[in-house]
Amino acid sequence: MAPRIYDALTRVVANLGNNSRVLAEHAGELGIMVWNIGVACVRLRVPSREIFRQIFVVGIQSVPIVVVAAGLIGVVTSQQGGYQMQSNLPLYVMGSVVVESVILEMGPVLTAIVIVGRVGARITAELGTMKVSEQIDALYSVGRDPIEILAAPRVLALMISMPVLVAVADVVGILTGMFSAQFTLGLGPETFFYGARLFWHSYDLFYSLLKAFVFGVAIPIIAIHMGLRTSGGAEGVGRTTTQSVVFMTLTILIIDAMFPPLFLQ
Repeated sequence: MAPRIYDALTRVVANLGNNSRVLAEHAGELGIMVWNIGVACVRLRVPSREIFRQIFVVGIQSVPIVVVAAGLIGVVTSQQGGYQMQSNLPLYVMGSVVVESVILEMGPVLTAIVIVGRVGARITAELGTMKVSEQIDALYSVGRDPIEILAAPRVLALMISMPVLVAVADVVGILTGMFSAQFTLGLGPETFFYGARLFWHSYDLFYSLLKAFVFGVAIPIIAIHMGLRTSGGAEGVGRTTTQSVVFMTLTILIIDAMFPPLFLQ
């Protein structure tokens, strides 16, 4: 009996040690990469043409899917809120429910989830393919820094694009929520915005865009880090891309949970 307990404890300790080592490796590599990206930006070593190209790829091309997702967010928020409140509270409160829900939470978070699936996974797969096909090593061999020409432009592009995408999502979500409330509850635009103004704080918009900016930093950093760690050929690219999407999604949810105690108190 004692040897079995000893073996079980040994395995538990070994697993904890291995997981701690992997976590430390990820943290160290992320820290070094972020530092190198910052140095490249300060030294103006990032090609502006690549930044604009990435803004088009990760930002402008993401507008249609963000608009569709935001429209559905507004409709669902309005209909569910109306179902829960129409018999207990004045209908004009629906304006505040939709506006505050979309701006403070649904707009930034669901836009970030959409970008994780559309952009984050793409970045990981692209860089992972370049890694396993030795294109990253080829850049080093000719004196080019992959951080400057591959990593930094993608980070800067999402830092710029994400607040704009979230602003678009906020506007679309509010408008579709208003139209949904009008068709399903008979709540006119004047009454809707009257209710929205009752509980509106100008800080809410800053909060929404700040959350978007932080998401825009976290998503590409994790995607790039995972892409540059890829190994094992095509199977490794698929495995790393899946892990990257999971890590990015969990990071978004953790950051979102940290925002209210840090910025809404």
